[in-house]
Amino acid sequence: MAYVVTEDCIRCKYMDCVSVCPVDCFYAGENMLVIHPDECIDCGVCEPECPAEAILSDTDSRAAAWVELNARYAAQWPNITEKGLPPSDADEWRGKPGKLALLSPAPAA
Repeated sequence: MAYVVTEDCIRCKYMDCVSVCPVDCFYAGENMLVIHPDECIDCGVCEPECPAEAILSDTDSRAAAWVELNARYAAQWPNITEKGLPPSDADEWRGKPGKLALLSPAPAA
């Protein structure tokens, strides 16, 4: 079992979760984070830290569509171990539905 990052992270990318992860299993894309499913120890400390409420257990039915996406991009994007600055317009995107079309496959710069 593991946790996954969902659509609510897209364009928000607050990164509070990265600071508390004991195993550094977050990977950064241009406008979203993902969790490496083979590195996550299912401790759950990241979930309450996410202001966008974008992190779910992979056992949650709402997470099903995000399991494969997290695994795919965790294999392509760079690992992130420290909290960075969120996008300047993150608060404007928080809670907006339908953001999957805005997901950038590019890795974080």
